[in-house]
Amino acid sequence: MTPISPTPLAILERLVSFDTESSRSNLPLIDYVESLLGGLGVRSVRVPNADGQKAALFCTIGPTDKGGVVLSGHTDVVPVAGQAWTTDPFTLRVQDGRAYGRGAVDMKAFAAIALSLVPEMQAAALKTPIHIMLSYDEETTCMGVLDTIARMGKDLPRPQAVIVGEPTELQVADAHKSVVTYNTYVHGHEAHSSKPELGANAVFAAAALVHELDRLSDVFRERGDPSGRFDPPYSSVQVGTIHGGTARNILAKICHFQWEVRGVPGTDEREVARMLDDYAQRVVIPRLTRDGWPGSVETILEVDVPRLEPDPGSAAETLALRLAGRNSTITVPYGTEAGQFQRHGLPTIVCGPGSINQAHQPDEYITLDEIERGVAFMRKLIATCSA
Repeated sequence: MTPISPTPLAILERLVSFDTESSRSNLPLIDYVESLLGGLGVRSVRVPNADGQKAALFCTIGPTDKGGVVLSGHTDVVPVAGQAWTTDPFTLRVQDGRAYGRGAVDMKAFAAIALSLVPEMQAAALKTPIHIMLSYDEETTCMGVLDTIARMGKDLPRPQAVIVGEPTELQVADAHKSVVTYNTYVHGHEAHSSKPELGANAVFAAAALVHELDRLSDVFRERGDPSGRFDPPYSSVQVGTIHGGTARNILAKICHFQWEVRGVPGTDEREVARMLDDYAQRVVIPRLTRDGWPGSVETILEVDVPRLEPDPGSAAETLALRLAGRNSTITVPYGTEAGQFQRHGLPTIVCGPGSINQAHQPDEYITLDEIERGVAFMRKLIATCSA
């Protein structure tokens, strides 16, 4: 007899109920999924992070001596603070053909669909295994998959194809931009604002650097997108936050700003940091220290999310196009964990139910129709892996 598993909507309700904002532990959610799988007789492997406060989860349905297909999704979600939700974001609300909740579309529905179909995978006597992988920290670093990837081909199976289930409306995305983020710290020297020659103003220096990044953003905009596939059609440079100083009448000792580069294929994202450092050395630091007081500029790489490069005819692309009933691929403007898999030699695409337009906003939702389309997609995968 085939074991009974909750419906996708019932599992989604449980997954949404766990507050897995990236600043929090995801272990209660992992406990739930581990218990759910265990009740179906499926062994899962936890891969904890360094401090043990978070974990990825990996399980296999079908043969354990073949590569198979990974269905990969992240468990973390973006914060809800400051957003005007109609109802509790961690209580799933089903209304007018939509399921509302934080993470509903990005991307707990994908995980819920996969988990709900485990009994069907078991009953199908798979000849090619299906692996389900849940990760953490995708919304902040996209590094929560790395420890699990490192074990593939060792004590975990090395897959033939990876499908990352970010919401693409079940279109097959074979490319996305890279995301490289930096922290720049400007160090000056405090003094009374009535005697500016007795100090070095870190805020002024940081403002000059931010202005230079604005100029560089125009440089990369003019270079455009050689592939002609991305929207916007260029690599972007953006400053997100800036903090500095202690009072209006004190020359600021330190100023810190965060910035990023989102690069189209063919872009050297580190080039912007090199150009900024050159400008700092030539222009900003000499001006900052012109009165003989100490001053410096330090730029630190924070996050490096690799781009997903087109890989025409790969096992992942060929499979996903067939399952989705598509004959062409798309690009997506956001970063995903797909680039991490590809960087490690694993054929990978991005394809999942729902629209990214509903993600990261108050009253995030996925339509019930999209959930059903996701179920149909995975049932085709089950049939394919059974043949």
